[in-house]
This record gives sequence, C-alpha cells and structure tokens, in this order.
Amino acid sequence: MNAPSLSITPAAPVARGTRFTVPGMRCAGCIAKIERELPKVEGIHAARVNFSAKRVAIEHDAEIGEDALGEALRKLGFEAQPIEDNPLGHEASERRQLMRALGVAGFGMMNVMLLSVSVWSGAEGFTKELFHWLSALIALPVIAYSGRPFFSSAWMALKFRRTNMDVPISIGVILATGLSLYETITGGGHAYFESAVMLLFFLLAGRALDAEMRTRTRSGIGALLRRMGKSASVIGPDGQVRRVPASALEPGMTVLVAAGEALAADGEIEDGTSTIDNSMLTGESAPQRVGVGSVVHAGAINLGSLLRMRLTHTADDTALAEIARLMDEAGQSRSHYVRIADRASRLYAPVVHSLAALAFVGWMIAGAGVHQSLVIAIAVLIITCPCAMGLAVPTAQVVASGALLKRGLLVKDGSALERLAEVDVALLDKTGTLTLGEPRPDISTLDAEARSVALGLAQASRHPLSRGLADALRDAGAEPAVVSDIEEVGGSGLRGNWAGKLVALERPDTEESAMATSLVIGDREITLTFADPLRCDVADTLATLEEQDISASILSGDRSAAVEDVARRLAVPATAEASPQDKLATLEALREAGRRPLMVGDGLNDGPALAAAHASIAPGTASDASQQAADAVFIGERMMPVALAIRVARRTMDIVRQNFTLAIVYNALAVPLALFGYVTPLLAAIAMSLSSLIVVANSLRLTGSAGK
Repeated sequence: MNAPSLSITPAAPVARGTRFTVPGMRCAGCIAKIERELPKVEGIHAARVNFSAKRVAIEHDAEIGEDALGEALRKLGFEAQPIEDNPLGHEASERRQLMRALGVAGFGMMNVMLLSVSVWSGAEGFTKELFHWLSALIALPVIAYSGRPFFSSAWMALKFRRTNMDVPISIGVILATGLSLYETITGGGHAYFESAVMLLFFLLAGRALDAEMRTRTRSGIGALLRRMGKSASVIGPDGQVRRVPASALEPGMTVLVAAGEALAADGEIEDGTSTIDNSMLTGESAPQRVGVGSVVHAGAINLGSLLRMRLTHTADDTALAEIARLMDEAGQSRSHYVRIADRASRLYAPVVHSLAALAFVGWMIAGAGVHQSLVIAIAVLIITCPCAMGLAVPTAQVVASGALLKRGLLVKDGSALERLAEVDVALLDKTGTLTLGEPRPDISTLDAEARSVALGLAQASRHPLSRGLADALRDAGAEPAVVSDIEEVGGSGLRGNWAGKLVALERPDTEESAMATSLVIGDREITLTFADPLRCDVADTLATLEEQDISASILSGDRSAAVEDVARRLAVPATAEASPQDKLATLEALREAGRRPLMVGDGLNDGPALAAAHASIAPGTASDASQQAADAVFIGERMMPVALAIRVARRTMDIVRQNFTLAIVYNALAVPLALFGYVTPLLAAIAMSLSSLIVVANSLRLTGSAGK
C-alpha cells in the first residue's frame, strides 16, 4: 500500500527575488524609507522589510545583480549583505556586540558613579580635580566602545543625508563628553561623564533585550533544513555505490536508503518495502508503510528494510525546503507589527533636534553665553532620550515571559505577546497538540505470559509502536521473556523464538488503522490496538478560550476518521487532511474576514502556518523546526498554558500602555524644565534614569500575573 504523499508543489526558482540582511534598520522611518525609495531605482519593482529579522526582500529585473542592489541600499544609508552569504550569523554577531557593549557600559557606569559620589558629597580642590580626571580615564574608552552601535548608525545616516533616532542620542553623548572633558581640563566645577555613560547603559539595555528576542526568532529555518539527510548512497552507471553530499544530488539519480537513515531528497521508491517515520512532515504519529511506487520526502526516516529510490526533487526543490521557504515568506508579514516605540521614532529625531536648537538659540539671545546655553541644550538632548519609551515594551515582555515560563510556557519572541493579546480565533492541530502524540496500547487483553513475550519482542525494536508497547508493559510491571533469533522484517514486524514457539509482533492482515499490531505466540494471535490519548485538560482549555471570546476549531493534516473522532468528543468543528498550503489558505481567509488567528500545532507540516498566523504556539514535544517557527512553546502534558498565555498577553499590553503613558507624562514635565534651564545634564541623566526605573517597576507587576 502506498503512503499518501504530501501535497506540496516544489517552488519554481525565483529569478527576480533577492533577500538582504540589513542590520542598520532601527525604526519605522527606516522601514518606510527602504520600502518607498528602493522601488524608485530603475529595475527594482518592490521591496518588503521584515523588521524583526532585519531583512529586506527585493523584487527586481533578472539582469540586476546583488552588487547593484547592495549599492542601492547603501545609497539610502544602509549596509547590507545577501542572505545567501550570511543566513543566520549576522543577528547573532549583533547580539554579541550589544551584550559586550552593555557589559562595558555597566562596568563604567558603576565606577564613574562611585567617583561622582565623592564630588556630590562636597569634595573640593585637588581631590575634586583628581576624581574628574579618573572619571575621564574610565569614561572616555567606555563611551568610545559602548557608543559604537549608536555612533556608527548615526554616521551612516548623516553620510547619506538622512537622520534616525541614533543621531540625537550620539550628539547628546558626544556633547556631554566633550563639555565634561573641557570642564576637567580647565578645572571647571562640573563634569558630566556619569551622565553620558548612564545614558548609554540604559539605551543599550533596551536594545540588547530587543536583539535577544529577535535572535531567537531566526533559528527556525536552520533547524528545519538540518533535518534533511546530509548525504546519500548513489548507484552510479557502473553499478558502484558512492556516498554523495546532499548538495550534489540531482533528479534522476538512484540512491539506496538504509534502515535508520534520513532521506536527503524527494523521490519515488523503485524497490523494497519498509515503514517510514514521516511525523516530521505530516504530524501523524503512526509510521507509514511504503513500497514500490510510493512517493517519499526529504527528512523522513526509514525505519525498516533497505530501499532503492529514484530522486525527483533535490536541494532547494524538496518538499522540506519548500516548507522552509513558506515559513520564511510567511514570517515577512510580521513587519506590520512594529512596536509602538519604533513607530513614534519617526518624529523623535527632528523634534529633539528642534528643541535642543531652540534652547541654545533662546538662551543665547537671553544673554546666557555659549557655555550655559550649551549646557542647557545638552540637558534637553539627554532628558528627552527615549529610554523610558524604549524600555516600555521589552521590560514588560521580559517580565511577562518569565511569569509564563514558571507556568510551563516559553515565549520565544517578546513581540508575540502583542499579537497573542489580539487573537480571536484558535486553530488547533490534532496529533501532538490536542493529543499527546504518543501511541499507547490497550494491554488489558494480554495475560502475564503474553505480556512477557510481547515485551521481549518489543524492546528489540525502535519502531514507534514497539516503543509505545514496551513502555506500557514496563509501566504495568511486566518482565521480558528471553526471545531468541529476533528478526525485524521491514514492513511486516518482529519475529523470534520463545520456548520452542514462533512468536511475532506483526502488522494485522486487515487493512485497518495503522495504529494496531498482532501478537503471535505459536497458534495464538491477539490484536493490540493503539490510541493517541487526549491531553488531560483539553476540555478545560477549550472552555477557558471560550470564556475569553476565542472560538476554537481543529485544523489537521491527519486522517479524516481520526480527526472526526476527536472533534466529536470535544464538540468542535474540524478540517482534516489539510496540506501546508491548505492551512495557509485557511489563515488567509480568516485574515480577509478581519479575524486574528492563533495557530497551535506540532508537526513539520504546521511550520508555515505557525509562521503565518497572527500568533502561534507549539507543544514542547513538537519538531525543532515547529518550535522555532512558533512564537511560544508550552511544556508538559497540560494544554492550559495556551489559554493562560492569552490572558497574560492581554494584561501585558495593559501594562505597556501604562508604561507609554508614564513616559509621555515624564517628557511633558521634564522637557519644559530643561528648556527653562532648571535641569543640569547630571540631573537630566538622573531624571532619565528614574523614568526608566519607574517603567521597569511598573512592568514588574506582571511577575505574578500568570498565577492570577
């Protein structure tokens, strides 16, 4: 019997599409500039930004090369690399750079603040000058190193005659440092090194939190493609078998697939029968029986006998690679969910520049002199620093994520909490999501002798049903019989000898569910049925979702009979035998209807849907690729964390809105004081820090929210 093939059509090569990683994108203004200006270049048709991944997908004429596209981005002020040259490394490199800069800034801030305490306490004369020089010796290298992420971004923007939020930050830090150095050299009364270092520390803290969460979202594609076999045994024209890397495989080649080997490409079986573990692709826990004519896909694992297959699709044309592409393309939609702070940043730079210039010119006209006017302008630049605004979202996300982790749910992408708070419909996979994804047998029909023989056979196999049977028998206290001459026959089962009798675990003769096996002991034959039990709290979880005004339904790639049985027991609507494209189409239809769907699934075939949904969650038993594609992962056998995540997400967004209100109130009170000269750069840095601490303290209220 041929196994049902996946309904995935390998993608045709895209001759006019190139993707770049663009680490210099910092705000909504950057997104708008790239998407607006690139299509104006001759030969470029469209540009789409994936802000969370810092990537740009460009549609262009085939004759335009990567160098020309990269130059077009550089003319807009953005350094870029083709993704093929650096698929995942740049995000990790940026994260490491930010963490090092944050550590250096923290070290410098603590030491400079310690020296400043003595100055604030009334140190005079030589002691005061000494502490200023010591502060300078610590602060200058710290600022030069930790300020690089802001200075380089600001320089790149100014170089191409544009601005971003890093420009006023860099100006404020440089002016405060320069003025402090001048005061130190001339023996002045005030130096503001601690202000500059403190400013960098809090800005880097917010940026590092954001980079950490972005990095976690980008490892899914790599995890997915690593599931493919790395090489294959190719039969050459001379009949010789040689090992060939997966990248060198071509359609039409004939390969041998040994037992336990992962397939490196798609193909059709020409000789042999076996069973394959296709759960990575279909989500179906039962192994599939395959034979001559069966279509098999890269990533599946041969559980039984040797197979000979002819390759049909290789490299980027395999079903697995197509799923990876769908996941990445679906993930592009997340650029629409840019944080509120980033949306506001478009106005930040011109407003701050205008305020600082207004303060300087106004005080000069009022006769304050260059020094005093400059001090006030610096205070304005520092006090308007968007630290509180920048921390408003990531701190709330981190605290909420920690609270959820204690209750069994890992949030991988902090911005997902915003989307989780908005969902109004849930699509649930069956196997491994509503159910445990672990076939468990009914052993009540087995006597002590049969249990002992069954365990003696089952423990000799890696087949999923054999493993499930062995686990159940051990849990029931059975002891294995000594079975000799055990032989595993691909596509049939296990055979051996016990007490002079032929014993076997084999596939039933009837074409019933694959979730069954026959135990043969001499002339006795006992049929064992397997079931995939529902999670213990599925009904309660669905009830809680309903209380939150979220309708739920099943969307599964599994067989209709199995899905309908679960749907009937849970009294929810269901769709069965859905391909990855079918699931994407369902999500698209919901979006067009104005809905915001949550996808919960575990199979590799759920990967594109998990990436495309408004929000997504996968169980801890899911494939690595599905876990990476999802926004969150729930751990353990209970499903209630799914409903809990939505409740906490909604509470988190309330806190985020409060944080923004606090930040706005702070600026409304602090900016006028700075403009009228009542705030020094030091007080500005302290006020900025206090506003950040208030936002952090408000976010900490989420600590116990997962338990309420």
